[in-house]
Amino acid sequence: MSDTALLIVDLQNDYFPGGTMELEGAEAACARAGQALAEFRARGWPVFHVRHLSVRPGATFFVPGTPGAEIHAGVRPAEGEVVVEKNFPNSFRATDLAKRLEAAGAKHLVVAGMMTHMCVDATVRQAADLGYRVTLMADACATREQSYGGERVPARQVHTAFLAGLNGLYAKVVPAAEAIANLKGEKP
Repeated sequence: MSDTALLIVDLQNDYFPGGTMELEGAEAACARAGQALAEFRARGWPVFHVRHLSVRPGATFFVPGTPGAEIHAGVRPAEGEVVVEKNFPNSFRATDLAKRLEAAGAKHLVVAGMMTHMCVDATVRQAADLGYRVTLMADACATREQSYGGERVPARQVHTAFLAGLNGLYAKVVPAAEAIANLKGEKP
């Protein structure tokens, strides 16, 4: 068994066209995450899906029991793949993700997810702090524009800034194709 696991964070319907919180580039990011997922499945390596459920009053997306809260069909979990439900941006907070990763013998996490500036950022930083080696697939993530102080920050700039902040100390940030190619050199 490999010590490398795939972690797919919040690729849920509300982030895609027609959802209540559509992200820029969600479909392309999901396609790349799907390629990584196919590689992990072909090798029989561990896959972990994280699904956010909004339980705070007034939540407008990822509301439990709605189609928007479901994991997108492009990366839908297969039989036996772990699905961790969370209620906070950090996938480790108040979940059993760390325990499940430990049980699987995971030491290296390959990550795809949404939103780059929120749940991906929080999860990758926590994973690194917990001692995992993290590879973040830059183009298997998506986000949306932000604003601060009356200034609009386009999604592409938000995405790039957060990837730059994670690259190095917290993760090795690479395109999905490079991450998948690197897996081919790893032994099962």
